[in-house]
Amino acid sequence: MVYKNEHLTELNSDASSVRCFRVTTASVYMISLLPLLAASVALATPLESRAPGWTFTEKGNSGIVALESIVVSPTLVVFFDRASDDPLQINGHSAWGALWDLQTSKVTPLDVVTNGFCASGALISNGSMVSVGGFPLGFPGNPTIEDGTMGLRIFEPCDDPAGVGCTLFEDPLTLHLAERRYYPSSIRIPDGSLMILGGSHNNVPFYNTIDEAALTLEFFPPKDGGVPRPIDFLRRTLPANLFPRQFVLPDGKIFMIANNQSIIYDIETGDERILPEIPNGIRVTNPFDGSAILLPLSPPDFAPEVLVCGGSNIPDTVPVIEISRHAPASDQCSRILLTEEGIKRGWVVERMLEPRIMPELVHVPNGQVLIINGARTGVTGIGSVKDPLGNSNADHPVFTPSLYTPNAPLGSRISNIGLPTTDIARLYHSSVTLTPQGNFLVAGSNPNMETNLTVPVNTRSEFRVETLDPPFMFAPRPRILNAPAKIGFGKQFTVPISIPNNVQPRNIQVALMDLGFSSHAFHSGARLVFMSAQLSGDQRSLTVTAPPNPNVFPPGPGFVFLTVDGVTSEAQKVMVGTGASPPQTNF
Repeated sequence: MVYKNEHLTELNSDASSVRCFRVTTASVYMISLLPLLAASVALATPLESRAPGWTFTEKGNSGIVALESIVVSPTLVVFFDRASDDPLQINGHSAWGALWDLQTSKVTPLDVVTNGFCASGALISNGSMVSVGGFPLGFPGNPTIEDGTMGLRIFEPCDDPAGVGCTLFEDPLTLHLAERRYYPSSIRIPDGSLMILGGSHNNVPFYNTIDEAALTLEFFPPKDGGVPRPIDFLRRTLPANLFPRQFVLPDGKIFMIANNQSIIYDIETGDERILPEIPNGIRVTNPFDGSAILLPLSPPDFAPEVLVCGGSNIPDTVPVIEISRHAPASDQCSRILLTEEGIKRGWVVERMLEPRIMPELVHVPNGQVLIINGARTGVTGIGSVKDPLGNSNADHPVFTPSLYTPNAPLGSRISNIGLPTTDIARLYHSSVTLTPQGNFLVAGSNPNMETNLTVPVNTRSEFRVETLDPPFMFAPRPRILNAPAKIGFGKQFTVPISIPNNVQPRNIQVALMDLGFSSHAFHSGARLVFMSAQLSGDQRSLTVTAPPNPNVFPPGPGFVFLTVDGVTSEAQKVMVGTGASPPQTNF
């Protein structure tokens, strides 16, 4: 849907709540399709008027602060917290990992050996979840926790819907990173392994420093003889380059963002192509977190575009003690098409409805992008600015999400019409993920060193879990009745489907998605590839063409969603490629 919008914001004088008044008009963007051809580049058509609107729903208590989250099966999400004094217990101490059951909203503690605080992670080509890096110290809730900076935590594929018998594997003596990494990022690359980028060797108070910075990348399983590979980009982007953002491009190269800079990195040669800086001095990585996302890739050319939203224009030379929690965040979104023509044109600037520090950008199966969480003022982190609220470096939470429609005209892409407002602040150490059910799981927020329920309400440790439910959750939905366990690159496969009411569909989209690893305002590895599909004459099956190669969708698990006239199905999980352990060479 495409909206034309204007907005007026009012910030309450008590600095604890924000209201957004919207004066808007709306028009709908629709691509009509031939009856038997489903071209998945189209955006969603309007939902039927009888369907309720978007809704926030509280689902229960996580038991740990869900500062990191990743979907590991059709029914399970792994949460990670720091080794703090959380109420969820295991083996006589607080838990700092947990399984969340999407069907029952029940939480099961996981026994974590190393401190995964401020780690990253992804799914690799055999379906295992790998969490990497973390915090060097313990906390009062778990003072004997082992150093997490070289941690590797592996959650193998779990077949039981409730997670019975499914565990986290760690052996820090024999299985670990080659370099200490606190605040790294990671993605699955075209051979199905992980590339782990940047971070810090130790607990830095705010800025990354030349003495502590991890100015390298490495791989899991190891490459380069297990020796971390220096990358000049990380040196150039100090001191604001923690949790660098990175994306695999359809040519197999890697697009990276840190501070206000970006490059294209060639894994094979190590070459760095320097690209235009993000306009207006906006910094978008920790400690000035904006968010970034690779926009949906569509056949036939799969042209890559990256969107970056939020952050701050505070110079990275300003001492943190001179920064205020009331410093305005940025409302800027910047977008670049990563073709020769697009790179020559550079970043195109547009504006969100409000400024946001620590937002997150999340794919919607119809091709839109959800903008959610964060604050209107301040910076990332805990207790380091001159005037924190409780311990929070940020203030004035944003309680209403927005939707970004990539194919709408510039200036008309962002709207929060019909989107609900929550009363739960999601600031530092919060997470969000799309679920296989088609809604969004929103959890966490803890701008404190420990569990703290005595600071101002919007900055307390947060254990409440919500879902943000799209309107189609309340309408008759299409279904993918069955999907192949594995799909091969460039191959066609046919799936039986069910379309409600036996109506003639006008708009069909088939989205293959990596749901990503949510941590610190970024969804590592998140990816949406539209697959071309042809509807059978009896409307009971679709013949779908898989991505052409592992650059377009790196081999490993994915979720397939079907959207018919704006209404999205639950997802079917598939393995793209052979399902072999990385590195994969035969496709």
